Amino acid sequence: MDYLLPLLISFVLSLITIVLSRPIAIKAGLVDLPNESRKLHDGEIPLVGGIGIYISILTASMLFFEHSQVLNVYLVAAAMVLFVGSLDDRYDLSVKIRLVAQVIIASLMIFGTEQHFTSLGSITGFTNVELGFLGASFTIVAIIGGINAVNMMDGIDGLAGSVSLIAFTSIAFLLHRAESEWVLLPILFIPALIAYLIFNLSSHTSLTKVFMGDAGNMFIGLTLVWLMVIGTNDLEQAFRPVTALYLFAIPLMDMAAIMYRRFKKGQSPFKADREHLHHIFERAGFSREQTLVLISSISAGFAIIGCWAEVNNVPEWIMFLGFISVFVVYNFALQNVWSILKFFRKS
Repeated sequence: MDYLLPLLISFVLSLITIVLSRPIAIKAGLVDLPNESRKLHDGEIPLVGGIGIYISILTASMLFFEHSQVLNVYLVAAAMVLFVGSLDDRYDLSVKIRLVAQVIIASLMIFGTEQHFTSLGSITGFTNVELGFLGASFTIVAIIGGINAVNMMDGIDGLAGSVSLIAFTSIAFLLHRAESEWVLLPILFIPALIAYLIFNLSSHTSLTKVFMGDAGNMFIGLTLVWLMVIGTNDLEQAFRPVTALYLFAIPLMDMAAIMYRRFKKGQSPFKADREHLHHIFERAGFSREQTLVLISSISAGFAIIGCWAEVNNVPEWIMFLGFISVFVVYNFALQNVWSILKFFRKS
């Protein structure tokens, strides 16, 4: 299939939708306001990035995808999660309401399409770890985790969009390699996200800048996990389950590490703070631009390793052990980051 026209339409529609929805969002109060604790930007920034991306994906999917129940269920679930995210952007919903909504939407996708994670692969080196009747529940937890992983990355301009762009590009490569009919979906996200990043990275705050908002975070998190479900499907497996960890490694590790630290402090794992990886980079003296480049580069490195390992059929237990080892080091480093920095500065 020639992807040039779908790519072009996805980019243009995302661009146009964001431009047209900015003034509407400002009038409706769908804006991000600065505060002293976490949101340090200037002015009221419209939260329409996710809406622009969804409209472009919806339209391009209707034009270029072969219609099926699975596609229709996905588009409906995506619209629902976008709606809940928009309500959260406008009214700041409680954690309980968001979680209940996410469970309902994830359940709709799973039972509406009869697809979910069925196995973790041969991560032990002995046999496949089959999920059996726990597959649906595991997938719901994975979707909630994916949504929160994207949300926690959305702390500085361009970061959530960039790491998501890397993940979609990696998934598109692996699906294309397997000649999956679903390859078009991640491909459509690439230009849509690039169009969003043009606005998100704009320095003209009052004129052009937009944020993704929880609507965008939830939509992208839902889609990434769903593509991983499809990609690891037994019938047309494009990649193994362990490979999925590498495609979105930094957001997953940051989410797991920050939740672990909050549990240790007796706090809610969903409590907002300034202890994420990008905040630590900034407090260590890196500029926001340097932080964006560094984290995006590391994320791309993990994705490249994951794709390389998949192409070369590296044993799953080695990939899993490698990922867990990196996470343990990562978690230790974040918990002792200031001591480590002090040591290197002295030396």
